[in-house]
Amino acid sequence: MRSLEQIKQASLITAIKTPYLSTGEIDLATYDDLVEQQIEAGVDGIVVGGTTGEGQLMNWEEHLMLIAHSVNKYSDKLVIVGNTGSNNTREAIKATQYGFASGMDASLQINPYYGRTSIAGVKEHFKRVLAIGPAFIYNVAGRTGQDLTPDIIEPLAQHENFIGVKECGGNERIDHYEQQGIACWSGNDDEAHDARHTYKAHGVISVTSNLIPGLFRQLMDTKNEELNNSLQPLMNWLFCEPNPIAINTALMMTGAVKPVFRMPYTPLCSAQQVEGKTLINQLNEQDIVGRFAESLDKDTVLVLS
Repeated sequence: MRSLEQIKQASLITAIKTPYLSTGEIDLATYDDLVEQQIEAGVDGIVVGGTTGEGQLMNWEEHLMLIAHSVNKYSDKLVIVGNTGSNNTREAIKATQYGFASGMDASLQINPYYGRTSIAGVKEHFKRVLAIGPAFIYNVAGRTGQDLTPDIIEPLAQHENFIGVKECGGNERIDHYEQQGIACWSGNDDEAHDARHTYKAHGVISVTSNLIPGLFRQLMDTKNEELNNSLQPLMNWLFCEPNPIAINTALMMTGAVKPVFRMPYTPLCSAQQVEGKTLINQLNEQDIVGRFAESLDKDTVLVLS
């Protein structure tokens, strides 16, 4: 297991996509292909079973299996972050214990969503999962309905297992934390270049790097306004519907994964696919995971409940 300082060196972490077979089961062979392309592109780590990886659509057996599989095959090459957070503290504790028993480097922990709790309850929830091992705290108020403000994060940052924050609250918030020595990873791909090079973020936990890991590696390594500006339309398109709908569709359009959705996710509409095809195919084919994009044949797409 890596130390906190080693984990903090990971500037590009991909929230890796989970692909499926036509039976609806996890497609481990394709998953391995995806991960190996991330490694080849120089990605530092992966989040397994995050929102992008559809941990919310897995049972815990699948979820923990995928973490263990990732550790077994790739822990020598990548920081393995298991998304073992939950809005149920008991489940978060149990899953996090299992994840660390499997050898993951860190967990990703979210504040209790939907059922929501008090600020005191949020703080206690995080203290209990932080006690188990190194953790990123994930702030995404658009999904949880509750912003983790500095008065919550700053005391938690004193915990020995606190790595840092995956912050979706914008670069002003990231700047505030980094000035205090609190490590931040941008949770907004379109802001990640500026977060890294202007506001001194440690890096990004990215959706877009599923599709263009090498280009995102460049964005994290070197200030490049031209490249960042050129990729903004693609990044905006990848969030034209709630994530992970567009990244799922994109990776199916490039042939990187089989055209299989787990409900409640369904493909982007035809017009959205045409827009994405244009944006993807403006890139060099060697920069794309898969090949140049084609719109999906409706007859071949499976949407499984």
